[in-house]
Amino acid sequence: MKKPSIGKMLSYIHRINQKELASILKPFDIGGGGHHNYLKTILSNPGLNQDQLTNEVKFDKATTTRCVKQLEEAGYVYRSVDSRDRRSYLLYPTQKAKDFEPVLKRILDEFSLQMTNCLSESDKQQFADLLKKIYDSKQG
Repeated sequence: MKKPSIGKMLSYIHRINQKELASILKPFDIGGGGHHNYLKTILSNPGLNQDQLTNEVKFDKATTTRCVKQLEEAGYVYRSVDSRDRRSYLLYPTQKAKDFEPVLKRILDEFSLQMTNCLSESDKQQFADLLKKIYDSKQG
């Protein structure tokens, strides 16, 4: 049988991880599809607008809009009209999000450890370095 390509393996790993993470975060009403990345970014940068958020998380505008709406409905985020540009909304974490932040950090840290527990520390570092090298080369 032919060995799968690196791209295919990365895709498989990503899909498996997204399913597992969605299951872990479900009790907290954090949807799948990277919602936790949006929430982490808003927690780290309160007051950023949706365009800035889109650029930070590297998704498209439609996905950002959908995720922000779902996080808002779940009570993690609120939007405020930007006084400098009335067409734009600034995004802020709610108290619920701030209270959840240490829990989310713990969940993501544990998930990352579990995901890489089959690797030695030097393998983890080398793997991270190689992924960053590939990512940087794609940034043009």
